[in-house]
Order: sequence, then C-alpha cells, then structure tokens
Amino acid sequence: MNNAIDLVIIATYLALIVSLGVWVGVRGRRGSHDSARNYFLASGKLRWPVIGLALFSTNISTIHLVAFAQEGFVNGLAYGNFEWMAAFTLIILSLFFVPFYIRAKVTTLPDFLEKRYNGTCRDMLAVISVFSAVFIHIGFSLYTGGIVLNGMFGIPLPISIIAICGLVGLYTVLGGLSSVVITEAIETVVLLVGAVIITVICFVKLGGWQELVDHVEPVKLTIIRPHGDSSGLPWYAVLLGYPVIGIWYWCADQTIVQRVLGAKDENHARIGPLFAGFVKILPVLLFVLPGLMCYALVQNGTLDIAGMAVGDDGKPDTQDTYAFMIRELLPTGVKGVITAALLAALMGTVAGALNSVSTLVSYDLVKRWRPATDERTLVRVGRMTALFTVVLAVVWSLQLGRYESIFQGVSALICYVAPPITAVFLWGVFWKRASGTAAAVTLSLGSALGFTVFLLDWFKESTGWNVPFLMAAFYLFVICSVILAVVSLIVPHRHTQESAKLVWANPLEAVSTPGWPGLADYRVIAALLFVTMLALYWFFR
Repeated sequence: MNNAIDLVIIATYLALIVSLGVWVGVRGRRGSHDSARNYFLASGKLRWPVIGLALFSTNISTIHLVAFAQEGFVNGLAYGNFEWMAAFTLIILSLFFVPFYIRAKVTTLPDFLEKRYNGTCRDMLAVISVFSAVFIHIGFSLYTGGIVLNGMFGIPLPISIIAICGLVGLYTVLGGLSSVVITEAIETVVLLVGAVIITVICFVKLGGWQELVDHVEPVKLTIIRPHGDSSGLPWYAVLLGYPVIGIWYWCADQTIVQRVLGAKDENHARIGPLFAGFVKILPVLLFVLPGLMCYALVQNGTLDIAGMAVGDDGKPDTQDTYAFMIRELLPTGVKGVITAALLAALMGTVAGALNSVSTLVSYDLVKRWRPATDERTLVRVGRMTALFTVVLAVVWSLQLGRYESIFQGVSALICYVAPPITAVFLWGVFWKRASGTAAAVTLSLGSALGFTVFLLDWFKESTGWNVPFLMAAFYLFVICSVILAVVSLIVPHRHTQESAKLVWANPLEAVSTPGWPGLADYRVIAALLFVTMLALYWFFR
C-alpha cells in the first residue's frame, strides 16, 4: 500500500496527534510549574466522558483490532466474551473500588494497598504493575502494530515498532497524563470511525445479515459455548475465569485505573467506568464481527483466501486477517484512514501504559524510599522511566512471534499475573480480617505460582501442560484466596483508623452514597448497563 494519498493521510494524522500531545503537555507545565500531580493525575480535573473514553482507548489497542479479527475468522463471536464481560467488572470498579480510591486520595494503586495493608504490599504491587505494563500492555501492542504495518507497508518489524514508540514517547514524556487522556479521547473517536468503516464495507460486500448466517457455521454466531468447543472458551471457563482477570485488569491495574484516579470528584469517577462499559459493547460488533464476515466472504467466493499471508506451515496465516480485509476491500484513501485508526489504538495503549509506569516508579519507589524528593525531580524521574520502558518494551515485543494466536497469548499471560492481585484487592475491600501479612504472602507465593504455570505453558510441548488459561486463572485464584484466608487467621490484621475505612461493612454500603439526581445517578446507570449486557448475552446465546 504505497499510495501517496494514503501515506499523506497517515502522516497528517501522526503529525496532528503528536503536536497536540506536546502542546497540551507544554501548556500544562506553564500553569503548574511542573507539578507532579498535574503530570501524573492531570491535576484531578478529569470529567466522566474523558475518563470513559480514555479507559476504552487505553484498553483497546492493535491487539484487539488484529487479534479479534483473527479470532472472529477462526472462532466466530466466542472471544467477544472478553469485551462484554468487561462491562460487569467495570460495574464492580464503579460501585465497590472507586469510592475507596477517591476518598483515600491515592496517586497509585500500590499506594492504596499500603493504606489498606502495609508498605510491603505496596512495594510488591509496584514491581508487579511495572512488569505487567511493560510486558502485557506495551509489548503485545507494539508487536501487533508491527505485524499490521509490515503487512501493509512492508516496513520491517523492528523499524515500525521503534518509530511508533518514538512518537508516542515524545508527547507522553513531555506532557504526562494531561497529554495522554486528551490524545486518547481523540484516538478513540478515530479508532471507532475506522472500525465502523471496515465493518460497514464488509457488511455491504456480504449482502446483509442473512448472507452471513448462510455462509458460516451456526455456532460461530453464538457467544456462549459448550464444553469441548474448539474455541477453548466454554461457558464455565468464562464465568469462573474471566472475573479473576477482569477484576485485576479493570479494578486493580495501574495502567487502566489511573484514568479514574484523576477524576474531578467521586461521581465523575463512578460514571466514567460505567460509560466505558457501554462503549465496550461496540468491539464485538466492530472488531470481532468483521473477522467473521471476512470468513463468510471467503466462503461465498467474494474474497480469495490466496490473498492472505502464508504462515511457516504453508497455510494461510490468520493473523493477517485484518490487514487482508484492508488490502482487499478498501479503496485508496480509506486505507489511510483505517491505518490511522490502527495507529490510534496502538498509541493510546502505549501512551497510557508509559505514563502509568512513570507514576509507579516515581511515587511507589523513588518517593517512598526518598520522601524528601521534590516534585520537579519526581517528574524528571518519570520521564527517564518512560524512556527506559520504551527500550525494554521494544526488545520484548520482538520475542512474541512464537504465539499462534496473539489474543490467546496475551490473555494467557494475564491469567498468570492476575490471580494473587485480584485476591488481595477483592478480599481487602470485602473482608475486614484480611491482614497485611497475608496479603504480602499471597502476592509473593501467588506470583511465584503464576510464573511457574507460565513456564509450564511456555514449554508445554515438553511439559504436556494443557489446562485452559481461564481455568488456570480460576484455580490460581482459589489457591491464593486460601493462602490469604489461612494466613489472615493465623496473623490477624491490626487496623489503623485509615485502613478500617477501606473495607465495606456489607456490599450495600457501597451504594448508599447519593449520586447525581434522576437518571444520572450512578446506581441507575449501573443497573441499566447490567440489564443491557444480560439482554445481549441472551440474544447471542
């Protein structure tokens, strides 16, 4: 795709978004004198629409665009569970975690763990969070972005990864969270516009919904799958395993939750995630469904599978599905818009993760061990951390070619990281007896167990490991919960006046705080989102 029009569109987009990010950052610095709170939390002025769009943009990356198209082509709507189940965990974030985060006035989630448990838990979570941001959020995003750009432009994978990292790093390092959330909000709009375009074109080329039904296996149009389904996502694995990774990802991961921590007030912090929950309905229709429609277009002869890239095994490489649709279906000019959407997704995720890593290192490592560090120094450390993270993420992303399915690869890694963190956060806000010693033991032993399972899975050809990753997450969570409960009973927690306020006496207490009047009440919006998701699951069952 060496068309000059497409290249101009892409170059224009890159120039505009980077310039905007730099301008927002420089403008913010003039008014705040390099305030650390402004750099890391946008001075606590974020409103619910920006929070919701930023949550969505940070979450959605080229992993979703590329991997969901691949999964749609191979498995139909099954992997849409990862999007629609997210709405339920965003409700949990809004109702049960946000109030404590805002009332405790924390800058980072490790900071929250220190207030609820102890400093050891804070240090451990900071290290784990940095690890997950680099190796999950940034690494996989860069790899999938490189795959698409290589397939469309022929640019070598290392060069495309380094170029994107350089551009994102420029405005993230200079501007902090203010630059990130503003550019993320714009990138979300671009991303959705691009996704709508390719979805509509696929639908028109196919000739309507009935044509899709006629040319795909019926099971591919369902999202709830039985035991033994080829997708590897039976209903019970989703029901038991997804909440484990979902609560970590949406409620306890710094990269995601940092957008909420910068909220103007508690109501904005509650409504933002709920708004993101409604937006999360779209990816199944805009990212997964196009892959399934591409499969139908191949089946009815509109597209020739020979146009898809060939893998090492001599068969069509389904990782090329999204780029295949762009090459075969889109006219000149529109290809450039879609590529801009891909870059928007990639840049949004990488920028958000970079800012979160900077915040974690500055506040939870440097500031913790050197309390006298001034704000200018914290910001400088944050910028240096972002630069180092970029280099490390580039090196890691070049090692990810071994995964047959990108989304299954990143999901498996999350399943081995999430269980101990989910256990510590979940029981921490609902069980008053959960102790700091137990939380520290759970984080250390749980992480060691997760790493062991990761190695068993990584070398599964030798070890024979064949436990589905979502079920592995559930089993690990159960083990971590038992560890936390047993150690808590042996070594009880001594609550401080502050920590006692960070545990719900009962779940209903979480929704007792008045919200905005009428339909704007967070409880009304949460109930509406819950019912909407149940209806969608019923329709696509």
